[in-house]
Amino acid sequence: MKKIYYFFSLAMLLGSIKGFSQGCIAVRHMASATGNPNSPASMMKGGQFQFTASYRFLHSFRHFVGTQEQKERIENGTQVINTSHAFDFGLSYAVNPRLSFSLNLPYLDNDRSSLYEHYGNSIEANPEQKRFHTYSKGVGDMRLSATYWLFNPLTHLKGNLAIGVGVKAPTGDANVQGDFHKLDKNKKEYIQRKALDQSMQLGDRGWGYSIEMQGYQSVFKNASVYYNGFYMFSPKTVNAATGFSVPDQFAGRAGLSYSVAPKKGISLALGGRVEGLPAIDRIGNSEGSRRPGYIISVEPSVIINTHHHSFIFGVPYAVVRNRIKSWSDMQDPTGKKHGDAAFADYLITATYAYRF
Repeated sequence: MKKIYYFFSLAMLLGSIKGFSQGCIAVRHMASATGNPNSPASMMKGGQFQFTASYRFLHSFRHFVGTQEQKERIENGTQVINTSHAFDFGLSYAVNPRLSFSLNLPYLDNDRSSLYEHYGNSIEANPEQKRFHTYSKGVGDMRLSATYWLFNPLTHLKGNLAIGVGVKAPTGDANVQGDFHKLDKNKKEYIQRKALDQSMQLGDRGWGYSIEMQGYQSVFKNASVYYNGFYMFSPKTVNAATGFSVPDQFAGRAGLSYSVAPKKGISLALGGRVEGLPAIDRIGNSEGSRRPGYIISVEPSVIINTHHHSFIFGVPYAVVRNRIKSWSDMQDPTGKKHGDAAFADYLITATYAYRF
């Protein structure tokens, strides 16, 4: 029983990477963004199912150009603030202990406030420095994936490696519209309705194809290293409705898990996490508007497992935030163009899984 609970803890860690990216770097949260949250490592037998519900919260407000924070944005009150609540629901089916299929669908609730998208950032254009909000909520992009463990999980509890593939379907609205407050030449307000920012869109109108891997290895009693990685290819170039790019995405994690109470199924983990959007896609070109970059975080987690139930809570804290140059930035002959992006300090993530 101790080994089973310990194995469950590793399974939850391997599958719990959630809430792709922090702030405007993320075009949106997707079930496909950071690996499969419904890991077959949870000792499912052939014919068993696993239901998963996950939650992620972020609050982004710090602007970066490269790794340099633009602190004056907060000092001047012109920072863009994104607050996101993301829920992800999944169902997995195990053909046998080594092969499983998972279907994931996210639901998103986003709020964004800014000055520049409305009256403007400057005192001349916006004397009262008024800030307005835009909102989006609804179903995001769905993902279907398959995962295969190279060794039988029932007999290889000390170490294993899995590979996976997935398909992301464009089920989320990729042209969410909102009201923007503008002033005419006579300083009278009017409302302009147009597409919301990339970070507020629920989808991107593109199909995605992912490859991933996950694994673990026991290093001493009740302790194991865990690792996983994910890359999603997005062949579509641009969302024609908005002009936004349809970017590739990537993520990776590694760390150490320790079972502090094996009989009760309680484990602690500490690891590192990297996630982001590349400037150049692996398939197709990289035109359109995007905010590429990456976040490196320290990720402490607590995991609780029983026979049928699993729960994991984590707070990844960003230690490196880098808004790299986009493809369009690179076209500047002077080499000076370099857009910014807003990032969060941390994420709050929680995942519950039920096996039946």
